[in-house]
Order: sequence, then C-alpha cells, then structure tokens
Amino acid sequence: MSTTSLKLPDELKQRAVAAAQNQGVSPHAFMVHAIEQAATAAERRAGFVAEAQAAREQMLKTGKGYDADEVHAHLKARVAGKKSAKPKARSWRG
Repeated sequence: MSTTSLKLPDELKQRAVAAAQNQGVSPHAFMVHAIEQAATAAERRAGFVAEAQAAREQMLKTGKGYDADEVHAHLKARVAGKKSAKPKARSWRG
C-alpha cells in the first residue's frame, strides 16, 4: 500500500472528520472510502459514455435506431413488473 499526502481546506477536513465520527470510522477510512466511491463512479461513467459512443457508431453504420417513445413505454412497463416486448430497431434514414 502506498502513502499519499492530501492537502485539504480546513473546512473540508472538519466535515470529513465529523462525517467519519458519525459513521463510527476513522477519518482515514472515511476518506479512502470516499475516494474509492469517486473512482468507481468515474469508471462507470466512462464505461457508460464508451457504450453510448459505440451504440451511436452502430446506429450511424446501420441506419437503424429505436423510437424513444417505444423505449420509454417498454421501460415503464418493465419497472411496473409487466411483460413487454423489446422495441425493434427501425430505419431512421429517409
């Protein structure tokens, strides 16, 4: 494990210490966990963006995409626990 020095504004350090005390952990453990959560969120966002870019490239290549209203209706039905057929890709080029 490596050591890293982290300079924090006094107010932020006080907030981190107070939050750590409320959670019953050390300020160090609190900060490590916060950095881990931020790194995970950044990685997930990067994956989401990469997936979206790949989907866009595929759409431009094939000329097919999904109707937003159909996708939203499908998702609403699934969230409500109902069965719903997946929307079909359709040509969007004129």
